[in-house]
Amino acid sequence: MNQDTFRQAGRERRFANLELAGLCKRFGEVAAIDGVSLTVQAGEFLTLLGASGSGKSTTLMAVAGFVQPTSGQVLVNGVDQTHSPPYRRDIGLVFQHYALFPHLTVERNVAFPLEMRRMAKADIARRVKGALDLVRLDGFGARKPSELSGGQQQRVALARALVYEPSILLLDEPLGALDKNLREEMQYEIRRIQQSLGITTISVTHDQQEAITMSDRIAIMRAGRIEQVGTPAEIYERPATRFVAEFMGSSNFLRGRVEPGAHGGLQLRTEAGPVVALAEGVPVGAGSAADLVVRPERLSCVPAAGDGADPGAIQATATQVVYVGDAWRVSLALASGEHIVASQANRGPLPFAAGDRVRVGLQAQAQWAVPAAA
Repeated sequence: MNQDTFRQAGRERRFANLELAGLCKRFGEVAAIDGVSLTVQAGEFLTLLGASGSGKSTTLMAVAGFVQPTSGQVLVNGVDQTHSPPYRRDIGLVFQHYALFPHLTVERNVAFPLEMRRMAKADIARRVKGALDLVRLDGFGARKPSELSGGQQQRVALARALVYEPSILLLDEPLGALDKNLREEMQYEIRRIQQSLGITTISVTHDQQEAITMSDRIAIMRAGRIEQVGTPAEIYERPATRFVAEFMGSSNFLRGRVEPGAHGGLQLRTEAGPVVALAEGVPVGAGSAADLVVRPERLSCVPAAGDGADPGAIQATATQVVYVGDAWRVSLALASGEHIVASQANRGPLPFAAGDRVRVGLQAQAQWAVPAAA
């Protein structure tokens, strides 16, 4: 079975959709999962994203069958699998530290799930070759895991999880053991393989950039619950809560009060001065306190005495200017007492320094706001 045949075999299978219905898991008084309901469509790549202790790994292990939920259901193609043992769930799993057998060769590691299924040797050999071709490890079959780099070991673990053509692939912090550069490279490699096969995939990570790069949708988890589900763009551009806005990259927040807009819709009168139109669908209402979400890269700074800022710009003092390579990180103190950070693209030296007065411009298009933090 070559690489193309391996892909075709996967496409001919009906990859599964997964549904979690009111899933709960308690450890004594602690609710590790607290009423999680979620649907993952066939062929979708969904990432459970959250900090340590948010419940994401416990949720993944409940899907795999290694954690028995206290209540709720795990349904695969509409069939209740909540109490099925892991080996009957047709699920491939890649652990964070790969769990390769150190005494076995790469070929034997990948072949292991097929040997446990008592498949014929000729069929095993064909499938192993196809899986290793898929993860670009052709010619590495005779090596031991200790003779491979971290990225190569990760590919072996992925090949082993895919070799028996499961209907769902689970990834538990798959890149957590790799260094930064290799981790970024493997993000694109895993996504390539997933899209090539079209396999339903659920990944767990605490790394926001990893989730954005690899996912069709992201489910943000907090304290055992799902805070928001959406595409990477929806999560980043339109966070439902301040927690999501803070968790998904750097954010500034300008406090204000929501009021009806002059031409319909809503606007936010900020304490910093500007009045900004709000985008449709913001999770705030007229008369409520709200926090304007402003990403650092969407602020522009110019010297207070110069030209180039709009009349509605915010007056501020640059308290710190830091060179970070592709950008300048500028910390700003506002007259309102608020502190924000701007990221200015590196096009040469900035025309101001720490201690200088500057004008800070906001983007002209409609802005996003979330309910004000207590």
